[in-house]
Amino acid sequence: MQPIVLGPNMPEMFYRGNGRIDRLRGTSGHEDRPEDWIGSVTARFGTDTDGMTRLVDGSLLASAVAADPAAWLGAEHVARYGSDTGLLVKLLDAGQRLPVHAHPGRRFAAEHLARPHGKTEAWIVLEAEPGAAVYLGFNRDVGADELAGWVRSQDVPSLLAATNRVPVAAGDSVLCPAGTPHAIGAGILVLELQEPADLSILLEWSSFGLGSREATLGLPLEEALACVDRRACSPERLDALRGRPLNSGSCSLLPAEGDPFFVAERVDTRVSRHLSQSYGVLVVTAGQGLLVLEDGGPVPVGRGSTVLIPYAAGPAVLSGELEGVRCLPAALPRWPDLPR
Repeated sequence: MQPIVLGPNMPEMFYRGNGRIDRLRGTSGHEDRPEDWIGSVTARFGTDTDGMTRLVDGSLLASAVAADPAAWLGAEHVARYGSDTGLLVKLLDAGQRLPVHAHPGRRFAAEHLARPHGKTEAWIVLEAEPGAAVYLGFNRDVGADELAGWVRSQDVPSLLAATNRVPVAAGDSVLCPAGTPHAIGAGILVLELQEPADLSILLEWSSFGLGSREATLGLPLEEALACVDRRACSPERLDALRGRPLNSGSCSLLPAEGDPFFVAERVDTRVSRHLSQSYGVLVVTAGQGLLVLEDGGPVPVGRGSTVLIPYAAGPAVLSGELEGVRCLPAALPRWPDLPR
């Protein structure tokens, strides 16, 4: 099996982009589309296939993985987790501030939504305008009635005032555990790793033209809000959720707390040219070169390339001058067991 250089996969969303994905990838025509779903076996909530990656022949990646999971994911992965890739990668271009929201954890998703995955996620900041920031966790303990009151009345100023504003710059990385209230501010392009689920509880929706039932995944409001972590997220906790910057020289970019969910590896041919054998997604952020396999022809890659690499492609060597991020499922055996 050969690596697959993917084209844009940009479903329509409810918020605006600013053309940053097209500029990174060297494509056009998607200026208003704020997300590119890369290597996606996940459909948007409430749809059958919207957001899922299609291969060159038009078939779904999810179908290909299900038909031959060992070739795509490796025998050890399949022996424990079947054909579940455990990973969704996105490019996300915040042309406006995203709404304050939270994602359910695995237990809540299993008990309330009959889904195996929650949505812990991580952001690697590729571009950020001066003064850009994300919002992460409440800055004080928030009562259940207080939160429900803000959400019912759509009191966005109170929501934002109670949420930590965290300045970010290009190269930063941040882990956002499931349940954490958060928002990505305007003027930021991130590479996002997440569990393969499209589950968001929006605490803010009216200014985005959405209704309360859409915002709560069809759950009653009080039930939906039970997934939100209302505890204070202290400065020390915020520091612990910070990863290593892209220019740090470290191979692993995310804090260890993210290890049970996914891995983000820095790629820089000035440091190492070798990619170990694994299923994953390579996102090239700078340079030009080749992805060279032991068995198979070289694959040209460059800035903006998003490359899906099956396990059966084997180890690879990068040539040229390239920088980027390789996104992987959690290394066995650290990935937590899925709810049964």
